[in-house]
Amino acid sequence: MFLGATYLSSGSELLLEILGPGIIGGLFLPVLGALPDAMLILVSGISGSTAAAQSQVSVGMGLLAGSTVMLITVIWGTCCIVGKCDIQNSVAVDMKDTNGFSLTGSGVSTDIWTSHAATIMAASVTPFLVVQLPQLLHSTSGRHLSVLIGLIISLTLLVSYCIYQVFQPWIQSRRLAYVKHKHVISGVLRQLRMRALGRLCTDQGAPNIEVLEKLFNAIDENEDGHLSRTELKALVVGIRLEEINLHENDAVEKLMKDFDTSHDHQVEMSEFIAGVTKWLTEARGSEAPSPEAGPDTMKYLDDLHEQTRREHHFLGDQSDESVETVENPRSTAIKAVLLLLLGTVIAAVFADPLVDAVNNFSSATSIPSFFISFIALPLATNSSEAVSAIIFASRKKLRSASLTFSELYGAVTMNNLLCLSVFLALVYIRGLTWDFSSEVLVILIVCVVVGVFASVRSTFPLWTSLLAFLLYPFSLVLVYVLDYKFGWS
Repeated sequence: MFLGATYLSSGSELLLEILGPGIIGGLFLPVLGALPDAMLILVSGISGSTAAAQSQVSVGMGLLAGSTVMLITVIWGTCCIVGKCDIQNSVAVDMKDTNGFSLTGSGVSTDIWTSHAATIMAASVTPFLVVQLPQLLHSTSGRHLSVLIGLIISLTLLVSYCIYQVFQPWIQSRRLAYVKHKHVISGVLRQLRMRALGRLCTDQGAPNIEVLEKLFNAIDENEDGHLSRTELKALVVGIRLEEINLHENDAVEKLMKDFDTSHDHQVEMSEFIAGVTKWLTEARGSEAPSPEAGPDTMKYLDDLHEQTRREHHFLGDQSDESVETVENPRSTAIKAVLLLLLGTVIAAVFADPLVDAVNNFSSATSIPSFFISFIALPLATNSSEAVSAIIFASRKKLRSASLTFSELYGAVTMNNLLCLSVFLALVYIRGLTWDFSSEVLVILIVCVVVGVFASVRSTFPLWTSLLAFLLYPFSLVLVYVLDYKFGWS
């Protein structure tokens, strides 16, 4: 199973190199990543009598809970330690690791999209709550119906998640473009404010026409009554556009697009005044850190400029990274497909014997099959993902940390949606009893705690990895106490 999972992972990465994100990265790869787990869950309850299936299905639940818990406790904490950098001003500095194992001075930072992934992961536990409702209400009549409703909700959320993943690159590029636009606005207004002999707008918020006219004449070097691209370029020279991976010519195009309303490729005085007024209004609407200052004061514009720079940093812009071209896309595609097919076949062939081995080992040692599958099976099905995540986190950059943690949250989300859908379909079709209250509680606690924690912050000091590690033995002890001391199952 480990070999099958490795082939699936390798084939997925090759396919992503050729076809890029979108449908492949957003829909195909997450499903393939969860395929070994889904197959093990399927075979754990699809064969044999109902009584045998009820007994074996605990292997599937053990794998489902074990994979989820391992990914966002042990692997999450390990990635935090391996990827640690020095924390300065609440942000981990790329490639700088001089503080050693300081619990507060070292850690990792992730982008805003990783926080969104954590929020989605926390929300993906909703089907578990629906299925668990009859037990919470001590009702036996609605259990079968609640499984069906949970299955429908799980499938609906799965489709919604895949659609979101497909469109996320487009959403991300739109968000980046907006932040770059705000950065140019704040930068140009700072330049104008430094050149102006007075405020750009009056106390009432109206444009200060006299000051703006003087500014226009100062920028209009050839005194032809129009501002050309070359003259506008002087406004963007000092904005430090390299901080947001934006070229000067692109910034000038943004100026032209907003100011040149007549589309004659030059800016007249009336257009200049209207454009500056519009940008001052936009700046006034931004939530700058110093709201007590006016939108045309240097403090407000400086704070707004720094805020947009930080926003851009946490959005994880990758436009400055060189994209490696695949030398032989045809042979690479064939290799990727063969690896995917081989991995799928191996997972399908060996899933049933592995479930039998777990049950036989459980009978021979008197260890409940749930605990064997909780601890051992995730090592087989998630090892390739874990090794890949840890290696990537060791690059010690915000982008690599963001991708690492996003993949972990995405894998848990697919467990909670795709694998749970398979599990619920088994329970419903075969008429099995849903009796996994303690296991569901463990999944809920771990997903909600880590999901909410990671959705409200983007920097994780080293002490957070210790909390993550502690959640793993806590989960095992909780299931044991609830099942064997309080008789929940």
